[in-house]
Amino acid sequence: MNSDQLVIRRAVQADAEAVAEVWIRSFDAALPTVRRPRGNDRIRLWFAEKIVPHRETWVADADGVVVGMMVLHDGDLDQLYVAPDWRGRGIGDRMVALAKENSPEGLELWTFQVNAPAQRFYERHGFVESFRTDGSENEEREPDIRYAWKP
Repeated sequence: MNSDQLVIRRAVQADAEAVAEVWIRSFDAALPTVRRPRGNDRIRLWFAEKIVPHRETWVADADGVVVGMMVLHDGDLDQLYVAPDWRGRGIGDRMVALAKENSPEGLELWTFQVNAPAQRFYERHGFVESFRTDGSENEEREPDIRYAWKP
């Protein structure tokens, strides 16, 4: 299946476990050196209780299988992860386009400094670096970058 056959839709509660699995697999593949402050069970609970029911959560659905996820919250593109075996198929591009449509006043996001592919991806989509931190304010204690997109 190619990305043209994907449906990008709002997540429903029944998607929470699949959303968490995409996040876990993608985070681990993309950020192997970044320490996660929570184990997999806590992450699954976080998505089931806090994220999917209370935040604007979107999924990339490939014939009933969640292969990508995105969370928008208070002007932030808060989470964007694509399953490792689905990367490079334009799913992230489609999700960013949707995020921009839904946030025409602009968006901001964080990415870790060690995640050079994410930096290139967001810069290609018009996001501009605002500032960098030493990571002392995030749970992972990992230096990060704040990006902004203004239309």
